[in-house]
This record gives sequence, structure tokens and C-alpha cells, in this order.
Amino acid sequence: MALLHCNIYGLTARARRLPHMSILIGTAGWSIPRGVADSFPAEGSALERYASRFRIAEINSSFHRPHRTSTWERWRDSVPQGFRFSAKLPKEITHTRKLVDCGPEIETFLGQAQTLGEKLAVLLVQLPPKLSFDRTVARGFFSNLMNCTDAIIACEPRHVTWFSEDASDLLAELGVARVAADPAICEAAARPGDWGALRYWRLHGSPVVYRSSYVDRVGLYASELTRNAGGGCAVWCIFDNTASSAGASDALALTNVLQEARVPYHGLPLRSLPT
Repeated sequence: MALLHCNIYGLTARARRLPHMSILIGTAGWSIPRGVADSFPAEGSALERYASRFRIAEINSSFHRPHRTSTWERWRDSVPQGFRFSAKLPKEITHTRKLVDCGPEIETFLGQAQTLGEKLAVLLVQLPPKLSFDRTVARGFFSNLMNCTDAIIACEPRHVTWFSEDASDLLAELGVARVAADPAICEAAARPGDWGALRYWRLHGSPVVYRSSYVDRVGLYASELTRNAGGGCAVWCIFDNTASSAGASDALALTNVLQEARVPYHGLPLRSLPT
């Protein structure tokens, strides 16, 4: 298999990896805390048990270290056909090289992550807090990345300059989904970007990052996600407050609220269609 598969079909082909008119809830990783273990099957690996309740998961470990091909294969084969992953780009690309001169690193990473096949729906690009927006760098990096994958690109900027009109327009033009994050560095950072095929939330925990629960706010997020769903837009919400084991509990709570409201939160992603 070639390390790089250049996409010639454009954003329409990418969007086919995403669910249509649905809200999908998941966590960063797929650990199952003891407090909610009874909500999952007793048998199977952690990922197999997790995938019985959720239809998406975010792979954060790829940010810190590479994984063997056999690991990606095991993840791919442990989940149902309709399951989708988001994989975080390595810090060597985003934090060390700061999106510049990183072609070989992108090639290496995609050679690993693309083992997931069509179950790799999103590539997550989380930028360092001190990396300001540079239009030339941003256009070059995201254009190159998009030419090498059929996955949707989601970007979580953490410098205020990325929320300017110029930056927002560029991301929308390129078809990059800007992440809505909590805690947010500015008002605009709490809202997803303007590109319409994917709206992606990352809830890191607030006021205590990676630890605070959202149990008192799941109703508010259910309303916000519902407002953004529809019109062919996929809505993903990832709980990254897993250090205190709150992520899985919050994801289940939000799922229950959406289920009670009869929102199509659990719609399965469609298979990639022939083009």
C-alpha cells in the first residue's frame, strides 16, 4: 500500500466518510471507568466494549508516539463497520515543526493511520498555544495534507489570531473544520468554524482542565449540538476530560439526553461510496 493516497475527488468524497444529519458522541481514547462499567458489555476488549455504546472515538496517543501497523489493524478490526475514528497528528508536525517542512513526517504518520481504512474519518490538528496564524503557512500545510488523505481535517487552534475573519475564511475555503473547544481562549473558540460538513466539539473539562465533569451542562450541550445538526452536517462531540474518569460518564449522560429528546445522535456513518 502506498504511504500517501492523494485525493482527486475533492471535499464531496471526504464528506462521505461522515454520518449525515446525526450527532455522534465519544471520548478521547476508550477507557471504561469502573463507575460506569455496568453500562457496557462485560466481555471483550476495552475498545470492543466501548464500541457497543459509542460510534466514534478520538485517538490521542498518536500525538505522543507512533504505533505499529498491527496496533492500527487491531483497532480497525475491533469495531463495527459503521464506527469512525479521529486521529490526532503527531506533535512533531504541529508543535516541533509548526506545520513547516513536515512532508516526510506527514507521509510517515498517514502510512500508519490509513491502516484504519474508511474507519479513519477525521484527522485532528491541534495547534500549540503560541502558534499564531500565518496565511501562507496555513494554506500550504492544509492544502498538502488534504491532497494526501480522504479524511476530513479538523483544526483546533489555540492562538487568538486563528479566530480572525481572514483565518476563518481560509479554513472554510479549504474545507477544514475548526474545532469548538472548552475551555475556550476567546468567544469565537467556543463555536465551530463556518465549514458546514463537520462540526466538531472537544470538551477538555472546565474549570479544571481534563478533570471537571460536564454533568451539570449536558442539557446545554445537547441543545447546542442539536442546533448545529441537520442539512447534511455531521456533529461530533468528544469528551477529553478523561483524567478523572469523567469523560465516559459525561458521554453516556449526553447520549441519554439526546435519546430522550429523540435526536438522531447515534446515526451510523455511511461507507465511502464509489466515485
